[in-house]
Amino acid sequence: MVKHQPLQVYERQLCLSCITGIYGCRWKRYQRSHDDTTKWELLWSLVLLFTFCALLAWFYFWLEARNDYSEFNWFLYNRSGEWSDGTVPILATTAAGFTYIAFLMILALCHIALGQQLNLHWLHKIGVTAALLTTVVGVISINQTWQHEWDIIPISLQATGPFLHVGAVAAFTALSWIVAGQVARAEKTSFQVVVMLLYLGALLGIYVVPLYITSPCIMDPSNLKPRPDVIGHQGAPMLAPENTMWSFQRALQMNVTGLEADIAISVDGVPFLMRDPTLRRTTDVEKVFPDRQMEDSSLFNWTDLQQLNAGQWFLKDDPFWTVQALSPHERNLISNQSVCSLEQLLKLASYHNASVVFRLRRPPVGHPCYDSWINDTLQAMQQSRVPQSLVMWTPDEDRAQVRQLAPGLVQTSAEKQSPQSLQEAGISRLLLRYNQASAQEIGDFSQRNISLTLYTVNEPWLYSVLWCSGVSSVSSEAPHVLKKVPYPTWLLTADEYCLMWVCADLISFVVVVGIFILQKYRTSGMRSYNPEQIMLSAAVGRSSRDLNVMKEKLIFSEVGNGSVSGDEPDADNSNEYDYYTNQRVSQ
Repeated sequence: MVKHQPLQVYERQLCLSCITGIYGCRWKRYQRSHDDTTKWELLWSLVLLFTFCALLAWFYFWLEARNDYSEFNWFLYNRSGEWSDGTVPILATTAAGFTYIAFLMILALCHIALGQQLNLHWLHKIGVTAALLTTVVGVISINQTWQHEWDIIPISLQATGPFLHVGAVAAFTALSWIVAGQVARAEKTSFQVVVMLLYLGALLGIYVVPLYITSPCIMDPSNLKPRPDVIGHQGAPMLAPENTMWSFQRALQMNVTGLEADIAISVDGVPFLMRDPTLRRTTDVEKVFPDRQMEDSSLFNWTDLQQLNAGQWFLKDDPFWTVQALSPHERNLISNQSVCSLEQLLKLASYHNASVVFRLRRPPVGHPCYDSWINDTLQAMQQSRVPQSLVMWTPDEDRAQVRQLAPGLVQTSAEKQSPQSLQEAGISRLLLRYNQASAQEIGDFSQRNISLTLYTVNEPWLYSVLWCSGVSSVSSEAPHVLKKVPYPTWLLTADEYCLMWVCADLISFVVVVGIFILQKYRTSGMRSYNPEQIMLSAAVGRSSRDLNVMKEKLIFSEVGNGSVSGDEPDADNSNEYDYYTNQRVSQ
């Protein structure tokens, strides 16, 4: 006797096949499973989650560290001796890794939402491991070589914190759909309780985060101090070669109030502008003096220095990716730049009534000016006839002698000290890196009438945060960018910010409650139907063109003591089969 079973009819599930296929290489229906995920795969899911969080923080760090990319590249140059933009490969690999891990996270969440068993493919496990190890190595490297840059994270959160909170609330609200589905489908009460406690605890933590968010930009706009002055750090090095006359002229065109430079002293006692210990990076010394390219720049005389070209390297290396935007006239001016002397800079600043702050590098031991470097610098200032009130003097050596010879200089310290110590030393200005002064300390210096200049500030968000903090001036490599910031990027009163985050939390809470109720209703409704009825209803209600008929199952069995001919099917089963087939054909 031949027994016929109804045809098994399945809908095409291309989306589900892609999700399970890409995540775990389970492209076929029989490969998928609704069983509980194994402990081993749960462990890999936790590794994937940890890798995602680590890459998210790493990616955020490099996005905010954009303010200091030039500092990072200069640091790499001092170590390797070759100039290159080291941030490009780091950003490319970080973006690729984050995109890959984020994609796997989305697929994992889709598995959970659809009730599919998690089974990460071994190739993806290798990829996740590689991404995690690369991130860990990167973090360790930065911690050992560029440790102070970690301060960019808490500083940047003063600008991004309120908006990141809203984004986190939105993300956790969307996640409630998956959590509610898992709780509604779970059969174990203990599992439901654990999931609910974990989710609600995390959600509550996100809701109260604003209580710990502080930002100087949350203030009464009437208390906002005047816009900080901008000092051109090495001129405008993003638009012209650093420490050249054209660079300083471009900075003055951007309405800067001061100029900052690094000073070295030649072997014949002429102070000149040079940041690096050698001349290799910013001049053509390899071409003019190939045998002396590794010598300290202070060991050259002024005549030799004037023979060097200080602009062609900028067009060749394009350190800030800005050369393509330059006009032919600007490129011609840049290609003819030479090493600039301190006297030339002071005359330019005096003509435009701009202040000058410079860092003076003492010549190496054995240099003819090793003992007279302070006097040589003061002599160059006198020859330029610049008003002493425009010059901020930063060297701490022989400061008492400098006061006697040039009492009109603005005494400035480049080392962090207490306001009381600065006043006792007769210092009225302080020059620090932007991460060395908190908002509270900025206020303390302001109350003691000590002007504070922070460097290097290139990004509008950082400029806005320091503006709200009350900084009097900043030193920038991008005066053309800060020129376009006439007002802080955002400014909220305490009441406005409180209203913003409370509304976001309340809307989120209402949506979360609604999602849990909806998921409970959907799940209870699905449980009231027999699975076979659902299958048959789907088969009858759809056109055969939309269905994929797998194949008919035939079950052969013997009844009684004899064989039954296959030409005489059981009447009941035959009728059932005919009825089912006719129903499909009639559609």
